[in-house]
Amino acid sequence: MGLPTTTGGAAAANPLSFAAHVIRGRWFSLFASFLIMAGAGATYLFGVYSKDIKASLGYDQTTLNLLGFFKDLGANFGVMSGLIAEVTPTWFVLLVGSAMNFAGYFMIWLTVTGRVAKPKVWQMCLYICIGANSQNFANTGALVTSVRNFPESRGSLIGLLKGFTGLSGAILTQIYLAVYGNDSKALILLIAWLPAALSVVFVYTIREMKVVRQSNQLEIFYQFLYVTILLALFIMVMTVLEKVIGFSPAAYAGSATVVCALLFVPLFIAIREESRLWRKNKEAEPITAPQIAIDEITLVKLPQSEIKKPEKNSRKSNSSRLANIFLNKPERGEDYTILQALLSTDMLILFLATFCGLGSSLTAVDNLGQIGESLGYPQKTVKTFVSLLSIWNYFGRIFSGFVSESLLAKYKFPRPLMMTLVLFLSCIGLLLIAFPFKGSVYAASVIIGFSFGAQLPLIFAIISELFGLKYYSTLFNCGQLASPLGSYVLNVKVTGPLYDREALKELAKKGMGRSSVKELTCIGARCYRSAFLILAAITFFGAVSSLILVVRTREFYKGDMYRKFREEDGMSEAEMALSINK
Repeated sequence: MGLPTTTGGAAAANPLSFAAHVIRGRWFSLFASFLIMAGAGATYLFGVYSKDIKASLGYDQTTLNLLGFFKDLGANFGVMSGLIAEVTPTWFVLLVGSAMNFAGYFMIWLTVTGRVAKPKVWQMCLYICIGANSQNFANTGALVTSVRNFPESRGSLIGLLKGFTGLSGAILTQIYLAVYGNDSKALILLIAWLPAALSVVFVYTIREMKVVRQSNQLEIFYQFLYVTILLALFIMVMTVLEKVIGFSPAAYAGSATVVCALLFVPLFIAIREESRLWRKNKEAEPITAPQIAIDEITLVKLPQSEIKKPEKNSRKSNSSRLANIFLNKPERGEDYTILQALLSTDMLILFLATFCGLGSSLTAVDNLGQIGESLGYPQKTVKTFVSLLSIWNYFGRIFSGFVSESLLAKYKFPRPLMMTLVLFLSCIGLLLIAFPFKGSVYAASVIIGFSFGAQLPLIFAIISELFGLKYYSTLFNCGQLASPLGSYVLNVKVTGPLYDREALKELAKKGMGRSSVKELTCIGARCYRSAFLILAAITFFGAVSSLILVVRTREFYKGDMYRKFREEDGMSEAEMALSINK
């Protein structure tokens, strides 16, 4: 990657000043965002410690599923974090998220380990909802700030940040195995303090900065990408080896050490870029402005009759506000207000596509273990399906981010069209489960994981492009609300009842009633056929809906969306270096 071995003579001569320059730089801020996002995926680990909750508190499966729903609700209800971010600085958003993360998961750990009295079910639901909701504050603080700092590379940037979130579950697992051993209760303690500590450490580092025109910016993002791919491949290999040969404590420690080392490789890339800015600052020759002597300044006082006074017309003002919301909306790409964006046709279409696409994908993800069981796969193979889905979820995120950015820059390929193609691909994965054959679930895990991961960066990037960045904190959190709504309707109201109906049919054939079994279990290809046919049809409808958005925005994506950042906000690299060191 061509990492620098030295930061130059100037840095060596004044190391404290150079260190301050690096810490205040936007590349170090981006590195800090990577670490925060790498710890913001604790919700993906619910399946690891949910058995401890069930066993220690004596819950049945229905109660555990209720906890899972509140976990998903907290993880996707980010409107509050968005609204708070609109009126408070980034450091406050990160601190609130840190406090919520520690409070929620620490209370769960105290409960599971018996250090406090057994709480009521609603209290446990509240704990896990608060803990899961904290990741929205990390998302809002790190992701939104980074997008505003790098607006011309938002697709690649969002793909990277969400890719780290996708890997965070596996990263935290490697660390907990090394620190605590195979103690899943201790995992709850780890996800209580580690993500919270990361936010506190970098609380003043992540902040909005002046947009910079940097010629090699995309190249640097690709270097970050190569590091994350290497990290993902290493974790995948370690996960397979752990299950095949078993690891000693020393092997777990070695694996976690390599993971942490790879997480800090982007720091060296950030230091290299800040070193380059530092050298440009030191090499720049000072420009002495010519001195102009001003002998006399004459002040001219205008008569009161010539001073225009603002007209007072409250009724006209109120009506103009309504007109601005419903009629006089800005052009696409300009800064919409929150109401203008939420009530726009573009947002409603995107919300519908997200409801169908992410709702169906989440339903498939939540039922993957049960799908493998119904098709007769052993438990070890079912875990392989989950691992495949997780890894390809990451690859989907970085693929959609980088490829959509490249196609947009080179061919003006609209991002909503990429969304359409991803949803059509998701239909194939859902149909592979509806009509299974030997090995089809392997392919379905890869396709569904990839398409699920690919949708998130596309949705976030499209919202930022169509409605501007001024209220992006709130708008992208509102946009992802479609995900839990879709999951609730399609999972709880469609897939679950259809599965239970097939299980009851199986019991009836055996001459048994519902009261004769503790848990309904369905075995066979028909168990999920009806449900996943419906999911595939709904996802297809979502793809067609996104095509409407493609048609509506085709002229917008043919234009130069990022021109205003170059003309109005951009600074050269030398100017950036000077501004940082003032």
